[in-house]
Amino acid sequence: MKNTVEEGKSIAITSYIMVVGALIAMSMNSENKNPYASFHIRQALGLSILFVALGYTLSGFWNPMIVYPFWIFMSVLWGYGLFTAITGQTKPIPLVGGLFQKIFKNL
Repeated sequence: MKNTVEEGKSIAITSYIMVVGALIAMSMNSENKNPYASFHIRQALGLSILFVALGYTLSGFWNPMIVYPFWIFMSVLWGYGLFTAITGQTKPIPLVGGLFQKIFKNL
């Protein structure tokens, strides 16, 4: 397990560079599937899609009471995911991580 984490750590960290990083990480992990990297790719891809979807939905509003909590929420989730990738953990992102694992189970 420890060897798997070390081999997939750079891919896992790369995946958290929003949409582009997730796509790059998917191509890096396509040949030799690393379970650790795949876990974090699913988390990061789901987080990127959630960011775009919520951002698009909220783009019609420019009310600080709506926009600032969105940015704080996304920053905390992104930071948590990146922290778990750096430390070698496979903890799902709170609230949405389990859903991302189910939706993107084929990655």
